[in-house]
Amino acid sequence: MDLYEYQARDMFESHGVPVLRGVTATTPDEAQAAAEQLGTPVVVVKAQVKTGGRGKAGGVKVAKGADDARAKAEEILGLDIKGHVVKKVMIAEGADIAEEYYFSLLLDRAERRYLAMCSVEGGMDIETLAVERPEALAKVPVDPNVGIDQAKADEIVATAGFAEADRAAIADVLQKLWVVYRDEDATLVEVNPLVKTGDGSILALDGKVTLDDNADFRHEAHAALVDAAAADPLEAKAKEKGLNYVKLDGSVGIIGNGAGLVMSTLDVVAYAGEEFPGQPKPANFLDIGGGASAEVMAAGLDVILGDEQVKSVFVNVFGGITACDAVANGIVQAFDLLKQSGAPIKPLVVRLDGNNAEQGRQILAEANLDKLEQVDTMDGAARRVAELAASN
Repeated sequence: MDLYEYQARDMFESHGVPVLRGVTATTPDEAQAAAEQLGTPVVVVKAQVKTGGRGKAGGVKVAKGADDARAKAEEILGLDIKGHVVKKVMIAEGADIAEEYYFSLLLDRAERRYLAMCSVEGGMDIETLAVERPEALAKVPVDPNVGIDQAKADEIVATAGFAEADRAAIADVLQKLWVVYRDEDATLVEVNPLVKTGDGSILALDGKVTLDDNADFRHEAHAALVDAAAADPLEAKAKEKGLNYVKLDGSVGIIGNGAGLVMSTLDVVAYAGEEFPGQPKPANFLDIGGGASAEVMAAGLDVILGDEQVKSVFVNVFGGITACDAVANGIVQAFDLLKQSGAPIKPLVVRLDGNNAEQGRQILAEANLDKLEQVDTMDGAARRVAELAASN
């Protein structure tokens, strides 16, 4: 789960990371009241959306006084930033910025460790810096069993090339950011910019945090951070049903058993779609798991067929723990449920292989389900489902 900046700010503050005051607002009048509450001559009005590039898109503006804060909020609220419509802003204290830095701590899955990245050149163009001048971005491996202690913090600031006089203060903040990462079960903690003010203070002026949903059982408070209104309704529905589902921007629904098989299916469908008008692409990732029941299959089809973008569906199952006859029964059950609810049936291409494949195929053949086809090979099924999506 990605947090909004104001949520990251509050989380930082709770762990002792130095931040400036900030108040959220959803209307220009609330923004004016927030600026009056802060009582500083300069405030910053910042769009609260879960994407980068806000500053370049006009989502971050400096305001002088409460009336100006109201005007700036009116300009930002409703703004579309990379497909995210601004519904909330944060009014933050202005800062006397002397220097801007960058810091992030993330999960390096390939190396099975954490990775700290730090630069004495922070600000909006850190992505450009990473591409054009990678030597200016220090990358320091972090042992998960140790984290960022004093020695590791000293290594990071030295590798990044901070001035000797600033290293102790910055290292102290990095250790506090590590506590956020560890104690909140995050997969990313990023500060851009981390700033030094005119009086030499080090502040986290902006924050980005991604939390590991797999650790939710350890953090009851994280439930309050979920923005239900912004969640994709299909993903929310799938989560309620316990499904491993991710919405994508395509027209071919995908169901498979096992993450590796589903990922391969996405690739094969995308490749097959290149042959047809509109180049149909996968509409989702859905892994029903190794031991999925007929009920799970029915739940998965219910979610996918509820996606208006989906024109056809590919069920690709290699029977192992999940026997193909159980999958077939799930499909039949799903069709019965959909008919009862009056939901439209969309073309379905099924490829069954492995454990009890012949029994599964026989179940589907005897059921004679409307708009369901069986194809023996993965490539053939992918081509057929892409063809159906293009024709619909």
